[in-house]
Amino acid sequence: MKRQISFITLLLLFVFSYFKTEAQREQLLFEDHFSTVLDTTKWFIEKQKADSEIVITKNGKLLLDTYGGATIWYKKELSGNIRISYKRKIIIAGRKNDRLSDLNQFWMATDPKGKMFTRHGGFAEYDSLDMYYVGMGGNYNKTTRFRKYNNGDKKIIAAFSDSLHLLQANKEYLIEITIKDGLIQFAVDGAIYFTWKDEQPFLHGYFGIRSTRSR
Repeated sequence: MKRQISFITLLLLFVFSYFKTEAQREQLLFEDHFSTVLDTTKWFIEKQKADSEIVITKNGKLLLDTYGGATIWYKKELSGNIRISYKRKIIIAGRKNDRLSDLNQFWMATDPKGKMFTRHGGFAEYDSLDMYYVGMGGNYNKTTRFRKYNNGDKKIIAAFSDSLHLLQANKEYLIEITIKDGLIQFAVDGAIYFTWKDEQPFLHGYFGIRSTRSR
């Protein structure tokens, strides 16, 4: 039987840039066009072991098709002032597991117990991390929230529930995350959704893209 690809997250282009000083240009640290098999020396996949949990590259895109959830981590720890940008889409095509919800991302993530890259994609497994997190179109596309996870506290920094800040099916979004001198920004298609000055910012950590249960 042909396997259905029902919930697919498409990551078209991935770029890290570094702000050195105001007078200097950004320096490109990393990019991936996903034109070959996913490079596991650069990416780490956390998902359940079932064959139905799919994380592959195809036609220059990273495809996530998971029921139980998956997180794909960039394995190099980031620090300092950075910008992360990528394009992402949630496909709704009438398949069994299609669900318009949860365009999620983690950044500056660390594990206080030193156990990064040991989880299996279940969302609650990440409660123990310290990190920033945006869940765009969460709760079955009812909320878009920005949180800071710190010592088990999952503080909501800001949130939206209006349609302008929720997901549209089959729409490609340009996501840009900026960390500069403690100022955290999350922008979608050039519009800043969240901006917050963290007086005690996380200064280093890992970046991950995430999908959760889809149907």
